Amino acid sequence: MAGKAKVAIVGSGNIGTDLMIKVMRTSDTLEMGAMVGIEPDSDGLARAKKFGFATTHEGLDGLTKMPEWKDIKLVFDATSAGAHKHNATLCEKDNKMIIDLTPAAIGPYVVPVVNMDEHLDANNINMVTCGGQATIPMVHAVNRVSTVQYSEIVASISSKSAGPGTRANIDEFTETTSKGLEVVGGAAQGKAIIVLNPAEPPLVMRDTVYTLSDDADQDEIAKSVENMVQEVQSYVPGYRLKQEVQFERFGSNNPLHIPGRGDFEGVKSSIFLEVEGAGHYLPTYAGNLDIMTSAAMRTAEKVIERRMATV
Repeated sequence: MAGKAKVAIVGSGNIGTDLMIKVMRTSDTLEMGAMVGIEPDSDGLARAKKFGFATTHEGLDGLTKMPEWKDIKLVFDATSAGAHKHNATLCEKDNKMIIDLTPAAIGPYVVPVVNMDEHLDANNINMVTCGGQATIPMVHAVNRVSTVQYSEIVASISSKSAGPGTRANIDEFTETTSKGLEVVGGAAQGKAIIVLNPAEPPLVMRDTVYTLSDDADQDEIAKSVENMVQEVQSYVPGYRLKQEVQFERFGSNNPLHIPGRGDFEGVKSSIFLEVEGAGHYLPTYAGNLDIMTSAAMRTAEKVIERRMATV
């Protein structure tokens, strides 16, 4: 593939700035074209200017009026669920591909190791949430061995890594992640909980995944989970199991009674994860943000490679 594709990042906060550094340092496919924000004095815009990239503090509307806009092949949206609706409309008008790092969920949900290849032709791709990127692969790993009837995840992140955008989108986080567990992970029903941990020193992102699935070989489930962890590590090296998968089996003699759902017979799998960031811009404890930017960049690279190959 000749050359690189220029990208714009909308949102000059922590996620957008980390994504800019990743594109600069690690991508053989993408090239920074512009950084867009709404705060003139944001660190992200200041860094972008220092690196010599085009910048604007007038949002995506501002970039569409600049000459650099015509060369942008793909837009990363690292703003908020509400702002994404407007940004998506602008991109659709000018036929620009947009990858959504907010929980707006306008486009199809994508988790690279699970369903990326299904949506490479979509013009708006949603990266679910940080909790979704961390836990949906695990639900899928169980589901490909044993049909998951119910999944519940708890994402615990440092309160210091939860910026204004994250805090403003808590409801969207839980709704989008829950749906992602079903639509992408394959669970018949999903539930998501997020915890902002104020501990000092800050703790890295930790995720607990519970699945209730049909009876199956526990070793096969554990093997599937371990293989999936390795796949995620290909773009998030700090993604790892904290301990071996824990199992409980429930049969007709000892069913698990679930309020509102009745008795369950099958296997309960408990998966404990830790996500440490790469430290490109954010502290290493901010694995929740790192996994989002890493997943978004992996998806963008595959999208661009496919589209350039067909030109």
